Amino acid sequence: MNSTAYTLSIVDTLNEVAPERWQNLAAGNPFVGYHYLRLLQETNCVHERHGWYPRYLLLHHQGELVGAAPCFFKTHSRGEYVFDQGWAQAFAQHGLDYYPKLLVASPFTPVQGPRLLAANPQARQVLAQGLRQLCEESQASSVHALFVQAEDLFALQQAGFMVREGVQFHWKNQGYDSTESFLTKLSQDKRKKVRQDSKYVAAAGITYRWLEGPQLLPEHLAFFYACYVQTYVEHHSQPYLTEDFFQRAHQEEALNLVLILAERAGVPVACALNVRGGSTLYGRYWGAQEFVKGLHFETCYMQSIAYCIANSVQVFEGGAQGEHKMARGLLPVTTYSAHYIADQRFAPAIADFLRRETAAVDGYVEQLQAASPFKQEP
Repeated sequence: MNSTAYTLSIVDTLNEVAPERWQNLAAGNPFVGYHYLRLLQETNCVHERHGWYPRYLLLHHQGELVGAAPCFFKTHSRGEYVFDQGWAQAFAQHGLDYYPKLLVASPFTPVQGPRLLAANPQARQVLAQGLRQLCEESQASSVHALFVQAEDLFALQQAGFMVREGVQFHWKNQGYDSTESFLTKLSQDKRKKVRQDSKYVAAAGITYRWLEGPQLLPEHLAFFYACYVQTYVEHHSQPYLTEDFFQRAHQEEALNLVLILAERAGVPVACALNVRGGSTLYGRYWGAQEFVKGLHFETCYMQSIAYCIANSVQVFEGGAQGEHKMARGLLPVTTYSAHYIADQRFAPAIADFLRRETAAVDGYVEQLQAASPFKQEP
C-alpha cells in the first residue's frame, strides 16, 4: 500500500468511531479499549475542565479504519506516571510554554500496551509521523507516548522520537499448582517474611474473598471507592476517577474487575482492585479503613498472586514503581516511553538527559536482578 493512500483525521469523541473497528485495532488490551476510553469521557474523568482535551487520531485507508491513537492535549502532567515536570520547569525558566503538550496514552494507567493501534506496520509508521504532524500543526511543545510496546517503540524511533526507560515489577506464573509451591521457590528470608505477614493478618481476624462478575456488587464497589478516595486524601491529592466510572465500568463490562476484599466477621476492612485482561492481572488500586501489620502486602500482592495461580493467569503486573514488591516475588521489568520535542533548542539537552538517565536505569535494573528474591538454583 502506498502511504499517500492513507488519510489522517481527528475526532474529540469516540462516538464518531465504530466500536468493533476500534476494538479490533486494540487487540484485546483493556486500557485502550473503546468502551474504557469512552467511559472515561462520559463520566467526566477525562474532561477539558480537568486539563484533558481528547483528540483521537484516526487513520483510514480506502474508507476503512486501519489505525488510531488515543491522544490528549494536556495543560499539566498529572495522572501519567512518567514524570516530566522538570522539563516543564526548564521551558518556563526560558520564558517558553511547555503546555499544552500532546499525550499518547491510556489515562491514569501505568500499563504497557499498544499506543499506535494499527492494522499493519506501514499504518503504524504513518501514525507515528502523524503524531509529529499533529504536534506541529497544533503548536504543542512536544509529544509523549507512554508505556509503549515494542512495535510502537520502533515506529516512533523511526519517526524521530527519543526513548525513555522506566522500571516496574511483575510476577510470572511458572506453572505453580498452589501458593505454597510458589513460596518454596523464594529464598528462606523472603519466604519467612511473607508467612509472617500472613500470620499477622490472620491473627487480626482477616479473611479474604475474590469478587468478580456477578459476585461483585455495587455495595462492594462503593466500599472500594471510599478506600480509594481515602488513599488520595492521605497523600494530599484528589482522586482522578469517579465512583460512577467504576460502577459503570463493571456494569457495562468496560473492564473485567477483580476485587480482593479483606473482611473481619463479614465487615469490609480493606481491598485491592485489579483488572483482568487475557492472561494478565493488572494491579490498580488499594485502600484500607484501618492499619493491620502486613495487610497491605497480603491484600495487594499475595492474594493477587494466589488468584493468578488458582485461575491460571500468567502475569501479575504490580503497577507503577516499588522495589519492595520484589520481596513478594515480583521481578523488575523495563518499560518504555517515547518523546518528541518540537523545539530543537531543547531537544538536544533532553536527549542528553535521557542518555544519562537510561544508563542509570539500566544499572539500577542490573542491581535489582542481582538481588533476586528466588533461591539460587544449582
